[in-house]
Amino acid sequence: MPRFIGALDTGTTSTRFIIFDDEGTPYATHQIEFAQSYPFAGWHEQNPKEIIESAHTCINGAVAEFVKKGYKASDIEAIGITNQRETTLVWDSVTGKPLYNAIAWPDTRTSRLVHAFKAKPGADKVFHLSGLPLSTYPSALKLVWLLYNVPEVAEAHKNGTLCFGTVDTWLVYNLTGKKKYVTDSTNASRTMFLNINTLQYEDFLIDFFGVRGVLFPELICSADDSAFGVIEEGANVLAGVRICSCLGDQSAALVGQKAFEVGMGKNTYGTGLFLLYNTGTKPVFSKNGLLTTVAYNFKGAAPVYALEGSIAVGGSAIKFLRDNLKLIDDSDEVGQLAAAVPDAGGVVFVTAFSGLFAPYWIDDAQGTIYGITNYTTREHIARATIEATCYQTRAVLDAMQKDSGYELKALKVDGGMSNSDVCMQIQADVIGIDVVRPSYRETTALGAAIAAGLAIGVWSGLDDLEKVNKKGETTFSSVITEKKKEKMYSLWQRAVERCAGWVQVDEEDEDRLTEEKRQESSVSLSLK
Repeated sequence: MPRFIGALDTGTTSTRFIIFDDEGTPYATHQIEFAQSYPFAGWHEQNPKEIIESAHTCINGAVAEFVKKGYKASDIEAIGITNQRETTLVWDSVTGKPLYNAIAWPDTRTSRLVHAFKAKPGADKVFHLSGLPLSTYPSALKLVWLLYNVPEVAEAHKNGTLCFGTVDTWLVYNLTGKKKYVTDSTNASRTMFLNINTLQYEDFLIDFFGVRGVLFPELICSADDSAFGVIEEGANVLAGVRICSCLGDQSAALVGQKAFEVGMGKNTYGTGLFLLYNTGTKPVFSKNGLLTTVAYNFKGAAPVYALEGSIAVGGSAIKFLRDNLKLIDDSDEVGQLAAAVPDAGGVVFVTAFSGLFAPYWIDDAQGTIYGITNYTTREHIARATIEATCYQTRAVLDAMQKDSGYELKALKVDGGMSNSDVCMQIQADVIGIDVVRPSYRETTALGAAIAAGLAIGVWSGLDDLEKVNKKGETTFSSVITEKKKEKMYSLWQRAVERCAGWVQVDEEDEDRLTEEKRQESSVSLSLK
């Protein structure tokens, strides 16, 4: 009889619950989307009640499917949780009711606050304490915005009843009947309140952001057999089952890919790309625009850190070919077109639709296609689009190796674009190391299940995970010469250099920027 673990995966737009056996095989799943709200330009909110309701719905739905296959709900020994990171929620500790919508991680309403806080004394200490640069991305300034702009939040803060949490905390708090107010270090490391070196809340950061008096969840390990509590009676069909793990989604994907050795990394090919690179038990601070984060922190073992790099444009470039240029009717056609030619015919597509992110950070670049001649076909452009993603991945991996001092051993991959054999072969050629693609690619949920299983002894240790999600694994190895690889990459680097500086500010833009600076100065004054 196999042993079963459930994984609750609450992403940015949907929630799903998947039941796995001890070899990583999924037996049942249920997924639903929840509403997204965009009240103003740059704002992105979610209903906290819908988030927890979607969790109950997905658990009940997957268990019903599981039971239909002849199993019992009681066969599920524990559940793990993985979640969208940085998304910020606030609620009252007395009533347990949310005080505002969840502010989702892509929300940019805090952009002016970012500029204001960068000008504050002590701002230079933030990166080396938290591992994160001041930006709209982490949770800290989202909480500051709520304190400044929502009277109910300010009142709860004054009364000492203001609870802050990320999605993991909100889920556990509600699933346990408000008995557990906790978070794990992978999620806490994305808030800017955690000292990345000690994995404890940092007084300097709490005071820097002016959030003294806010209630913060208890810090616990990512995998623990008792610290997360049990699902409350009557909430759903798994009442009484232990919650035994919790990890932020990108950390969960690293665990799901079993990238446990120093120098191993994973790349998730979605709309954008997220690369995590295992750097071992000591944090490594990047000099090349990467983030320092907690990879995982299992009970009884030293915490493991990672460097993280993000690429803004991945699958969205394929969507651009389909929706804007009308070169394809379906996203899957890109791989077919790219496979029809041996190379890109000298075409290089720098997909800098919003500038270039890590490791370049070129804000004034725009999307540019170089090398077009009478010989160029849509097949060449399709291949150049795929190559753009692969070249940027190499650039981030090179930066990670420089920062960490470790050479990447293998790149584990998942996400939509990883389904393309052509894309993965090009990726292996460009980086010159093996690209490993599992048969089952929902590695975020699998990572949460693995962490929970380790906590309760389904697996005795990391070495015992060898068989998990191993069947059908595909390895892509480089098939081109070192000389050709470097020639291709050199051409990409030349293109990147040439696309910089394309965006120029005219007089109208100058007036707009002057007004924004004036408003930022007003915000700065209000912070003093």
